[in-house]
Order: sequence, then structure tokens, then C-alpha cells
Amino acid sequence: MGFAPGKAVGSHIRGHYERILNPYNLFLSGDSLRVDLYVCLLCGSGSDEDRLLLCDGCDDSYHTFCLIPPLHDVPKGDWRCPKCLAQECSKPQEAFGFEQAARDYTLRTFGEMADAFKSDYFNMPVHMVPTELVEKEFWRLVSTIEEDVTVEYGADIASKEFGSGFPVRDGKVKLSPEEEEYLDSGWNLNNMPVMEQSVLAHITADICGMKLPWLYVGMCFSSFCWHIEDHWSYSINYLHWGEPKTWYGVPGYAAEQLETVMKKLAPELFISQPDLLHQLVTIMNPNTLMTHEVPVYRTNQCAGEFVITFPRAYHSGFNQGFNFAEAVNFCTVDWLPLGRQCVEHYRLLHRYCVFSHDEMICKMASKADVLDVVVASTVQKDMAIMIEDEKALRETVRKLGVIDSERMDFELLPDDERQCVKCKTTCFMSALSCCCKPGLLVCLHHVQELCSCPPYKYKLRYRYTLDDLYPMMNALKLRAESYNEWALNVNEALEAKINKKKSLVSFKALIEESEMKKFPDNDLLRHLRLVTQDAEKCASVAQQLLNGKRQTRYRSGGGKSHNQLTVNELRQFVTQLHALPCVLSQTPLLKDLLNRVEDFQQHSQKLLSEEMPSASELQDLLDVSFEFDVELPQLAEMRVRLEQAHWLEEVQQACLDPSSLTLDDMRRLIDLGVGLAPYSAVEKAMARLQELLTVSEHWDDKAKSLLKARPRHSLNSLAAVVKEIEEIPAHLPNGAALKDSVQRARDWLQEVEALQAGGRVPVLDTLVELVTRGRCIPVHLPSLPRLESLVAEVHVWKECAANTFLTKNSSYSLLEVLCPRCDIGLLGLKRKQRKLKDPLPSGKKKSPRVESLSDLERTLMESRETASAMAALGEARAREMEALQSLRQANEEKLLSPVHDVEMRVCVCQKAPAAPMVQCELCRDAFHTSCVAAPSIPQGPRVWLCPNCRRSEKPPLEKILPLLASLQRIRVRLPEGDALRYMIERTVSWQHRARQLLSSGHLKSLQDPVGSGLLCGRWQATAGQVPETSKISQPPGPTSFSLPDDWDNRTSYLHSPFSTGRSCIPLHGISPEVNELLMEAQLLQVSLPEIQELYQTLLAKPSPAQQADHSSPVRPGSEKSDGCRGKRDGASSLESKLKRRLEREGLSSERWDRITKMRAPKKKRIKLSHPKDTDSLKLERECSYELAPSADTQSLPSDSSSSEQEDSEDEDAICPAVSCLQPEGDEVDWVQCDGSCSRWFHQVCVGVSPETAEEEDYVCVRCAETDVPGRR
Repeated sequence: MGFAPGKAVGSHIRGHYERILNPYNLFLSGDSLRVDLYVCLLCGSGSDEDRLLLCDGCDDSYHTFCLIPPLHDVPKGDWRCPKCLAQECSKPQEAFGFEQAARDYTLRTFGEMADAFKSDYFNMPVHMVPTELVEKEFWRLVSTIEEDVTVEYGADIASKEFGSGFPVRDGKVKLSPEEEEYLDSGWNLNNMPVMEQSVLAHITADICGMKLPWLYVGMCFSSFCWHIEDHWSYSINYLHWGEPKTWYGVPGYAAEQLETVMKKLAPELFISQPDLLHQLVTIMNPNTLMTHEVPVYRTNQCAGEFVITFPRAYHSGFNQGFNFAEAVNFCTVDWLPLGRQCVEHYRLLHRYCVFSHDEMICKMASKADVLDVVVASTVQKDMAIMIEDEKALRETVRKLGVIDSERMDFELLPDDERQCVKCKTTCFMSALSCCCKPGLLVCLHHVQELCSCPPYKYKLRYRYTLDDLYPMMNALKLRAESYNEWALNVNEALEAKINKKKSLVSFKALIEESEMKKFPDNDLLRHLRLVTQDAEKCASVAQQLLNGKRQTRYRSGGGKSHNQLTVNELRQFVTQLHALPCVLSQTPLLKDLLNRVEDFQQHSQKLLSEEMPSASELQDLLDVSFEFDVELPQLAEMRVRLEQAHWLEEVQQACLDPSSLTLDDMRRLIDLGVGLAPYSAVEKAMARLQELLTVSEHWDDKAKSLLKARPRHSLNSLAAVVKEIEEIPAHLPNGAALKDSVQRARDWLQEVEALQAGGRVPVLDTLVELVTRGRCIPVHLPSLPRLESLVAEVHVWKECAANTFLTKNSSYSLLEVLCPRCDIGLLGLKRKQRKLKDPLPSGKKKSPRVESLSDLERTLMESRETASAMAALGEARAREMEALQSLRQANEEKLLSPVHDVEMRVCVCQKAPAAPMVQCELCRDAFHTSCVAAPSIPQGPRVWLCPNCRRSEKPPLEKILPLLASLQRIRVRLPEGDALRYMIERTVSWQHRARQLLSSGHLKSLQDPVGSGLLCGRWQATAGQVPETSKISQPPGPTSFSLPDDWDNRTSYLHSPFSTGRSCIPLHGISPEVNELLMEAQLLQVSLPEIQELYQTLLAKPSPAQQADHSSPVRPGSEKSDGCRGKRDGASSLESKLKRRLEREGLSSERWDRITKMRAPKKKRIKLSHPKDTDSLKLERECSYELAPSADTQSLPSDSSSSEQEDSEDEDAICPAVSCLQPEGDEVDWVQCDGSCSRWFHQVCVGVSPETAEEEDYVCVRCAETDVPGRR
């Protein structure tokens, strides 16, 4: 309607209604207008209605120009007529509290009075009185009752009436440009209460002291008592000029605690006036409050300073002298919850409210669309509480029976006309009235205090219905909801603790969100922007520090770089980073850098304070300093000390380990020490090093001469020199060599003594190793010549034994000949693997025979006793017998196969059978006469052995026994000696068993009536048809003894698909015991007469009587012939003779007993191949002759153990041999002829082992033909 806001609007509306609307209504109704009510009481005229004033107290009318003094304009706010004003002033004043001064002062006269009082009281100029003295005297006067001092205080002076100390726009004073700057400043106390962020701006009335500043002119001792601001609002006090003002403050959380203490100390004051602390009349010494644990803080406010008190924060104080201050209240949005709490507190104390809190909230809610979002958010929360309380109160009133209600505009009523009769609170949302007491209202909290009428007579007067309030609150909610969440995030980010701070990116996102959603540019957003800008600047600087060029070399000048920070500057910057509300990614890196710099400074100071710091610690610190682009003044001194420490530590380390301190090291250290800066420790170390070097060089030269001396010095003389050298704390190379030689000599002599004192026969390898080591020791050793001669004797014995056993150009070693065979059956296995093209694992070059022999040799060398060696050889013999038995059986079955097998492979060439052929007596395999050398026909039938089975010369036993005797005299153990000893024992055992068989009479001649004279093979040939070329040279020996003339006819195989020129005794024609005896006879590397006697007995022609009794088996109890008895007697005589000879050679009687107890194994029936061929089985049974077993025979253990390995073969080459086998595999072994042709052959094609090819000469067949008469 165009009226100015304020409390007088009600009067204006009523005046206009009575002057305009009511006369018109009366005119329409026909009533007369009573004009006597609208005339001026002074002039009695009703003209100039726009100048007619209505009194807010009595409703009388007055012209503005009729008043004395006259008014130029209609006043704003409440206006009282002179009669009401006189009535109010005539009321008696209350005596309690401060008295009003009787004299009026101007500012100058009050200042003169104040300065005079202070100067007279303290008897000194006012500016020289200390504040502490004034404070002490003030509290002394307060506490004393004997003295009475009166001061005056110009307090609560309205700035609207007397002006403000800040610039204002009233047109009365011309302002300078500097003053105009403060007209709109927020720090101008005239602007602060009505700023946009202050909720007091929504209160239309001008409330002195709250919205309008009050002025305070103080003097010495003038005070303001303990109080809190109206409605628990903020207050701000600015001291324009003058002497200081001393303040005492208590935090808001301790307000109730202060009130409790005051009620406890002065209870009589609160009985009549519960709101005593709101009347500014109570003062109490802060020390008394602090004694009762009330927190109190003090400050001195000087001119130009602001003091702000927070909600419900009690404060008091006094003035140090004449001064001028100005104060006002303000309320920010965070005060709203406290303001509502204050109203509830006033209700309990029955204290008047300065304004209606609910009215202010509703006014703000009605302008939600233009309200600041921060204010809207807070108002929405407060309004929600207000609605819930109002809803509950109205429900309570309704339940009491109040049913009559009426809407009422409470804001149109003066505050004193809408106060609750009981609690004095200002009603706005609702109130109760009764017709019995017109004009009286009570709030809904005090329904029972209205009157004694029943509640149904009460009338509920309300400003808004609940349906009106909810849309208002929702409008606030919509305005503030998005902002609330944003503000919550911003506040959390700004107020977060150290461990919960957000990153700079989060802060930027909040700013972007505010811009996108167009949030108001308020303090929170400005603060957020300011913090973010500061953080970005700090982040940029921090990144520059982290990315700065780091020191990687010593600076030549040693000065500070222009861009280097000092440690203090770096520390201040890190503190600034930690003070930021957000977290920068560079902060921990810079903090770590600062920590490391500070640690570096501490450690460097500690090290430099030591007399001689550790070089490693100094170097570590210098290495650490390379990472700092910071000024570090300690670096130069540390580098000098580091060089000295390095040298001293190197010297010390070298001296700690004399064994590593060489002459060159000492010379080098001395050269380095010369270039160091002078230092006492360095000079002492140099002197010690020079002395040590001189002594060391002298003794090292002496040791060198002793090592080269000829003849060699004795052990004792050299040990004395070593003892002198050991006293020198350095490493002398020649001295160390001399010491090592002496120690080796001692160890060598100890080993020799232990060998001599052990009582055991020494092993050859041990002696050879001792001799080899003794020759390398530059010390005179008395025992060395004796050991050398002993080793020489052993080597002579081995050469003699080799000459006795080995054939010329033999591919076998002496140990191979003397030990049981380890290669039986491996040749055929290798051939089968070659056929299947399944090579053995790569990386193995030696044949399985050599590996197996190496294992046996290693076992013999490692055996400590002769018995263990004999046991190992016994096991090897058992494996040999079993493997050979299997091989013989396989070869027999191969040759007896009735069907011609095109895949059959025979001979060393591993080709198909082809006449003429000859059969080996031991392995029973067939060989081409073109591939091997066979005896000719004029020589007569002989027992023939193939190149693989004939291994030695097979000397007679009488030639072998001297070797054993000489070995016993030498008293040295070697594998060949153990093998020879075992071979002799094996030979004697075989002789014993053979003589038992010959003397028993059980052995009869082999008859072959069915196949006599039948040579039915396609490859039948005679020896005379064998060409002389392309044969493996095999000189005749003891094995080729003569057999009966008809041996070749009666040993032919009847059903074999081929026939051989040289056949053997059929396995099916003799018993297993005889078969084993014959097999072992060929395995023995000794020539024995019993072998030929055994073959002659088997192959002798039977007499007619024997033919008649051909089918009758010989019984165990049958009578022996005289001839047999004679043979047995002869064998017994030979056995006794051999026993005596062995005893002479040193063989013990126990060993002889063990030899004589060895027996032939029990008879075994051999299963031939093709068991389904009944005709062959029948024929074989007819041709077999069984021997009755002896009662005292026993089986020998049989165990086969053989290893398999394929020889290396070459797939691409063919050798000049007549029948090249074209071997295959990873590697092929070759051998070159040492004759005139110098051609290369596969070793496997010419039957030469790798050992033979390395140790002996090989001559091919063609070269051997030219000098056959000269060879054996």
C-alpha cells in the first residue's frame, strides 16, 4: 500500500481507514459521520488530515504544526502525545541498579572531568598510569566496602539521536573521499546489522542497541557488569579513540556454569529477580569465577580495535580512562538455533523479548525466492522445528477443549499488547484469549494461566494454519536443498582435520559446482575460492622445488646458487602447506625433503664434531646431499674430512686383516697419504706404514731365496723362518708360499706316518698321489725316495702282468682281462637299438662296458679291506655267468630256428648268415669266415672263440703264480692285484670242480647217432674255402686246442636252416652243470690241462659196450672204472701240489678252504625256443645226455647287472671296411690305420673299442696281410 515498514504502519492504516474507507462505508449505509473524533485536540479543527497524528498510547489526534515544538514530517515508528509522555515520565524511578546522572555533559566537558579524576586519583599524568595498576585498583575497590568511589559512564547513547562515530549518509556532515570509502563497508557498525548475511535485516523495526549502534563514553573505573546480549546475539565493539578498555569473557559453553556460580555466591539477588544477569547490575571478580572452575579470558582493547562477543558469551569489563566506543549487535545464520533456544530460556525467566523470533522466521520464509541460499537452508531447518512445536501445542489445546479459533495478524499489534501474561514472550504464531478478560493473551505453553473459565470458552488466535506453513517451508527447502549439500561438503572440506583433508582437485570441483548451479557469491564461496587460489600457488611453487635441478656433482665455487632455498625458508614453506585446508600431492614430498635435510644437518654436525668421523657415514651424508637443492654450508668441510677418513679407514682396514695387506697395498697407501691435507692421525699412520713396508720387503726376499734353494732345506729350518714371518702383520707372497710349503710338508709326513702305522696294505692310488704331492713340495722329505721306488716297483709289476696276459695290440686293459666281463650282451642290445633307431640319451660318449668296468674299478679302489674287494668281484662273476648264459641261450635259439628269418643278423658285421661260417664256443654266435680268422682244416678241429670272447693270451697257472707272489712282496694294493688274486681263486675253484666231475665217472662222451655226418646247411663250407683277406686277425693260442677228428660231423645242427664250418657242443646234449663248467672254462683267462681233458672226455668215441648202454643213465652209486680212478688220483696229486705252491706264495689256508668249498651249480633244464615244435623237442631229448648230480654240489649265486649305452655313430659316412655297418647316432667313433694305408674306419666295423683306439696302434686287415708271418 506504499507505507514505510515499521511498527507505526498499524497506526497509519487505521488512520487511513477512519479517514477514507470508513466514511465511504457510512455513506453507502446512510449513517452520519461523527467528525468530533478526528479533530486536533489543540486547535479543534479537523482540516489537514494528512498532517493529523494519532497517539499510539491514547488515540488522541494532533496536527504536526500544532505541537510544541512543531514537527515538520510525520514521525516514523511509535509516537506518543505530550499527555502520555508526561504520564510515563512522572512514574517513580527504581532505586535498584545504576543511578541516572543529574548533570548533562558534552563530550569535551566529560573528557576534562574524566582526565582530572584519573590524574588526581593516581597522582600522575593519565597516559603514565599502567593498565595493570588501574586493573588492580579497580578490583580492590569492587571488593572493599569501606571506600566509596563514584564514577560516571556515558553508556547506551543512541547513535540515531547523537550521531555515529562511523560515516553515515544523513546530509548533515560533508564526508571526505577517505570517509566515503567506509560508507558501505561491512565494518561500519551502522551497516553490519542490516547486511544481507545478517538475519536482523529482516526485522523491520529499528531496535536501538541491536540494529542501531549505541555509543559509550567512558572514564577510569567506569564498568559494564557481567551480561550476555539480547537474544544471545553476537556483539561487536569498536574503540574509536581514548584509553584502553579491559574485557573479561566467558565462553558460551560455560554460560550456565557462570550462572550457577553466581546463584550460589549471591542467592538473595536471584530470588526476586531471576533475570538479574540480564540487567547489567552484577559484577564479580574473575578470580572468584576461575576459583569455581569457570573459564575466563581477558584482553585490553586499544583504540582502533574490534572486540566481538559470541552468542551467550558472558562478558564484563571497565575502562582504563577517557575513551569513546561504539557497539551493535548482529546475527548470522548460525545464530538461528541459538536464538530459538534463547526464546525458550526467556520464557522460563519470564523475560520480555526484544522481537518475535517466529515472526522473523516467517518473514524470511515469505521471501524464499530472493533469500540467500545459505540463509534459506538455515531458516528451513529452524522453521521445521517451529512447525513441529506449533503442531504439538495446537494438538494439546484442541485436546483441552478449545474449539473456537480466529486468524489474527499479530504483527499489526504493538509488542506490549501481544505478550503472554505469564512468560512475557511475544506471541506471533498463536495465542489464547478469553472473553472474560479482553486484551489479555497467553501463549500455548501457559493455557492454564489465562483465567478460570473452562477451556471451551477460550479462543485460539493464530497467524497461519499448518497448511499455510508447509508450502513456505517447502519453498525454503527447494531453494536450499542443493546448496545445503554443497555447503556441507565445503564446510567439511574447509574444517577437515589433518587426516581427513581433501585434495585440491576436490576444492576445484566444488567451485565448478557453485558456478554451474549459480550459487550466491557469499563468504563461503569466496573463502573457498581464496583457499583454492592459495593452494594452487603453493602447489606451483612446490612443484618447482621438486622439479628443480638437483645437485649431482660438487659445486666448483662452493657458494649458494641464486635459486637455492635456505633450510629455514623450506621449513616455513612446508608449514604453510600443512596449514592449507586441502591436501597437495607435493606436501608429503616436501615434508620428506625437509625431514631429510634436517636429519642431514643433525648428522653432519654430529659427525663434524667428532675427532675422526666414519668415512662411510660421511659418504652417506654427502650422497644424501646430492638430492637437496638447498643451501648446505657443511658440505665443504665434510668433503675434506671424507678424504682423510677414507684414507685412515683404508689403512685401518688393511691392518685389521694382515693376510690381505700386500706390499703393493702398503706402497699405494703411502702414495695416497702424501697427497692428503696435514693431519696428526694421517702422519702417524704414514710412519707406521713405512716401517712395516721396510720389514716386509726384507723377509719376503729371504723367503723367496729359500723356496728356490737347491738342495732343499730341511723342514725345521724352514719352520723357524716361517715363525719369524708370521710375526709380521702383512701378507708376504713368498712368505705365504713358504708357510704353505712347510704346512704341506708336515701334512705329507703325517699321512706317510699314518700309512705306515695303520697296519693295512697301502693302495696304489694313495701312493701315487703322495709321491706326486711330495715332488711338488720345496722341502727335503726323507720318505719320498722310498715311496718313489715302491711306486716304480708297482708299475714294473703291472707291465710284467700286462705282458703276461695281454695279446699284441690288444684292445683290452689289464683290469678288463683280469676282472669278470661286464659287456656280455651289450653288443647285441646296441645293434637292436640301432635297428630301431632309438638312440640313448645324448651327452654320453663312453660305452656301457667301460662305465660298468669303471664302477667296478671304483669299487675296488674304495674298498678298505681285501674281503670287500673279493665280494665285489664275486658279485661281478655272478652277473657275468648269468648274462653269458642268457646270451648263449639266445644265440642257440636264433641258430636253431627252423624257418629262415631274413631279419636274422650274425657275426660282427651284423648281416644275414652266409657260407662259410664258424661258431664261437663261448657266446655261441655265428661268424663269417670272411669277417674273422678261423683255423684251417689241416689243423684239425679246434675250440674256437670269437674276437669278443678271446680277451687274453691265457697263460698257464704256473706263469701267473709268480706275479701274485711278487705282488705280496711289494705289499701294495691295486685293483689289478685284487682282480688277479680273485682270478686265481676262481681258477683253483674251477679246477677243483672239474677234477671232481672227471673223477666221479658221471661224465660220458657225447653221442649223436641221429645227426652223425649230416651237414644240411645251405651255407656249408670248409675252412679251406675261407679267403685270407678281410678277416679279423686272431692269432692261435691256448684256446684252440685240438679235438677228435670227427668233432665237426657230430656237432652239426640237424634242423638249422644253415650249417657252420665250425660248430660247438650242443647245449641240449649236456647237463646244465657241465654246460656251466664248460662256459666258465672259456671265461677263465688261464690255460689249464683240465679244460682239454674235459673236452676230450666229452667228445671221445664210445665203445660198443657203451653204445649198448647208451640209454641207461648213470646212477650215483655206480662203480667207477680204474681209468677214472687213476684220473682222480692224478687230480688229487695235482691239487696237493697246487695247494703247496699257493701256500708258498702266501695264500692262507682259510682262502684255500673257501676255494675248495665252491661247487658247480645244480642241473638246470634249458628251455629251447619254439616249444610248440614237438618233433624238435623229441629230437633234442634224444640227443641230450643228463648227468646225475653230485650229493655235495651247491648252486652259485647268479645276478645279472649290466648297463646299456649306444656308441656314438655317424649317419653320413661309410668306412673302407668290407662290410661297413653304417652306424647311426649322435656321435660316431673312428680309428685310423697305423699301417701303410692310413685309412679311417668305424671302430664298431673293425671291432676296436675306444680305449684300444686311444692306447694302442691299430692295423687294418689289408695292411696286416703283408706282415702276417711276422705277427703272432
